[in-house]
Amino acid sequence: MSPMMAAMRAMRADPSVVDQKLTRRTLRRVAGFAGPHKRLIAGFVFFVVLDAALVVVTPLLVKYLLDDGIVAGNGSVVTWVAFAMVAVALFDALLGVASGYLSSRIGENLIFDLRTQVFAHVQRMSLAFFTRTQTGALVSRLNNDVIGAQRAFTTTLSSTVANTISVLVVGVAMIALSWQITLACLALFPILLLASRWVGRQLSGLTRQQMNGNAELGNLMTERFNVGGALLLKLFGRRADEDAKYADKAGVVRDLGVRISLVTRVFAAIMMLIPALATALVWGIGGHLVIDSTLTIGTLTALATLLLRLLGPLQGLSNVRVDVMTALVSFDRVFEVLDLPSTVQEKPNALILPHTAGSLEFDQVQFTYPKADEVSLASLESVARIESRDNVQVLHDVSFTAERGQMVALVGPSGAGKTTITHLVARLYDVTGGAVRVGGHDVRDLTLQSLEDAVGYVTQDAHMFHDTIRENLAYARPGVTDEEIWAALAAAQIEPLVRAMPDQLETVVGDRGYRLSGGERQRLAIARLLLKAPSIVVLDEATAHLDSESEHAVQAALDKALEGRTSLVIAHRLSTVLNADQILVVEDGGIVQRGTHDELLAAGGTYANLFATQFALTEAAL
Repeated sequence: MSPMMAAMRAMRADPSVVDQKLTRRTLRRVAGFAGPHKRLIAGFVFFVVLDAALVVVTPLLVKYLLDDGIVAGNGSVVTWVAFAMVAVALFDALLGVASGYLSSRIGENLIFDLRTQVFAHVQRMSLAFFTRTQTGALVSRLNNDVIGAQRAFTTTLSSTVANTISVLVVGVAMIALSWQITLACLALFPILLLASRWVGRQLSGLTRQQMNGNAELGNLMTERFNVGGALLLKLFGRRADEDAKYADKAGVVRDLGVRISLVTRVFAAIMMLIPALATALVWGIGGHLVIDSTLTIGTLTALATLLLRLLGPLQGLSNVRVDVMTALVSFDRVFEVLDLPSTVQEKPNALILPHTAGSLEFDQVQFTYPKADEVSLASLESVARIESRDNVQVLHDVSFTAERGQMVALVGPSGAGKTTITHLVARLYDVTGGAVRVGGHDVRDLTLQSLEDAVGYVTQDAHMFHDTIRENLAYARPGVTDEEIWAALAAAQIEPLVRAMPDQLETVVGDRGYRLSGGERQRLAIARLLLKAPSIVVLDEATAHLDSESEHAVQAALDKALEGRTSLVIAHRLSTVLNADQILVVEDGGIVQRGTHDELLAAGGTYANLFATQFALTEAAL
């Protein structure tokens, strides 16, 4: 990276990072990441130091060539110095290749270490973390910080070491050749430093605004260009308004870009002017010294060459604090994410749940959603925002039992707590009171993997990856054969449809499965459930929002999926749970009625009213 480019990058960094307080613990952890690569780092630093020291060799060879070769009329000296210059150039090139290779190895290894650790940690966060996190912003933030941390051991390390060595070696060489000219040239450096700081303040503010503007543009495009956003836009016909909104935001970014370009040009002009003035000083003062025979022409030429190799490193060192702190703060931000604990933790000696365990019990369960500061980071306010509403108890004294093979249905108004109850089965959240037991074991005493293997979910909006049907179904059981996939599709009442598709199992389902209808997506989700073969099945309004034909097909597939399995079913349409072994009516976070369909009708109350309302609506529709 050229001195000009390095200076511009440093100036675009937010200078507020120098005010950050980094603890010794952070520095130790950074050193810990460097530990596995210490040999590579040592070799890298050695090559950088050697390469930096070479900057004085060629100018000194030029001095020798002019004074002892050309001026003295010694052809052999000219020849040998020319060969020496070639050797130095080749050696310098080899050093550049070696240091570049080591830099790449160190940087890519570090990125790999950070990315894999962060990905593994975020995967294991509780569901609460993801409900408060803007996915695109989180991914962007983590990527940027990981790359910023990489610079600590590559760009920042190499530039700091190289610039320091270059300034020391070149400064000593120039003073040895002529301390008078050296001091005269260095008198110009404060002008360059003041100019760079002024430009840096201007650039940092403008760049921050530009980054915010680009982030707003990115968020706008992300929300409008996904399938749901595009559909909403078309349904409401807001194209002109969206065009105007985008143009307004893009116009702000455009104007900032022009201002940044102008400031950059001003700084580039200063960067060219100062070396030109310094060069004029060298030749002006040195020329008189040569005329007075105080200085040789070779020494003057060497000084002029060395001067150009001094100003760049000096400029780089003036920004080294911002560079170093930016890299270390990136590390600190990554560590913040790694240090954020999941609210769902696996015990050290957790039990492995037998796959055949099928009973389910809720014992006086209480639940309150975790507070924002327990699942999000204050330093990521643009990613995980603190909600303004107070945390209130969502469930209280919820108790029921489902024996192996039984169906328990949850009915009641929206917001009553039905979905929250289902989330506690597979420990998407942990209870705040009481216990949830599967197979007689408290779910908090089980390994997460064995519990997740034993429980299967089908929700009303079954998620599909932007991949083929085969890959989406194989996600339930890696290594599954095509014959097993087709059998699951048949049981899910969707095999004929998939066979009729031109690409069959290789059909790409699209973003979140949007290339398929709701009913088709639900039946694929049921096929995926069948391949997983859990002992407990949770259905969260799996037939909601489907037309009658799709509902009939999905219900037939569900009947097949629930055979011999314990099931917890949230029912939007009461007609789907008339034969449930037990129906629980949930209101305001508690169970207000329980029994079979006939028992609840006979008892009257909430269930009877719900059934009567739905029956009346059905009759009216007919």
